[in-house]
Amino acid sequence: MNILMFGPNGSGKGTQGAIVKEKYNLPHIESGAIFRENIKNQTEIGIKAKEYIDRGELVPDDITIPMILDRLKQDDCKNGWLLDGFPRSKEQAVRLDEALRAAGLDLDIVIEVILDREIAKNRIMGRRLCANDNNHPNNIYIDAIKPDGDRCRVCGGELSARSDDQDEEAINKRHNIYYDTDTGTLAAAYYFKDKAENEGKIKYITLDGAPSVKEVTAELMSKLG
Repeated sequence: MNILMFGPNGSGKGTQGAIVKEKYNLPHIESGAIFRENIKNQTEIGIKAKEYIDRGELVPDDITIPMILDRLKQDDCKNGWLLDGFPRSKEQAVRLDEALRAAGLDLDIVIEVILDREIAKNRIMGRRLCANDNNHPNNIYIDAIKPDGDRCRVCGGELSARSDDQDEEAINKRHNIYYDTDTGTLAAAYYFKDKAENEGKIKYITLDGAPSVKEVTAELMSKLG
């Protein structure tokens, strides 16, 4: 089972992706991790990618896509994979689709987590970290995990906010790319949605990201079948 996953920052996409990974025993392939691994191992494409990154430039698709395909062809992906974080534009979606078909890799399922942009931003800015355990869920904008004042709702530990979670300009920049339905990430998702509707070979699943994690997971599991 080969799965592609979309969702804005703050939608809980990573949480649901981890659940899918465990349920189907799939490697969770994240584009950023592929870059880091190739650069660390000084592969030929990793060296080329680093040159662009060091100049502060975007790595071209003709480097990124072969890097991703190489990862999807590794032994742990023989029974399927979950790709997250790519494509981020409609152009990348088209080129990835072409590359997958040329490599004989079928895309089976596309999952899109839908969440209002303002809610997504609030969820990011509302995240709080517990001094005792960062995994304790605390968010001032989510009633189910709202902390008790400035103390962790789980253990009473002191809470703090990550600086990047409070960078509204950076959040807006990422969301501008994601929510762009003409050329951005949503346009990439809709490219595959159109293929699913017109060709019937891909199962396209939409999830409402607004409810609790358990409710979103229940909807996901029911739609995966």
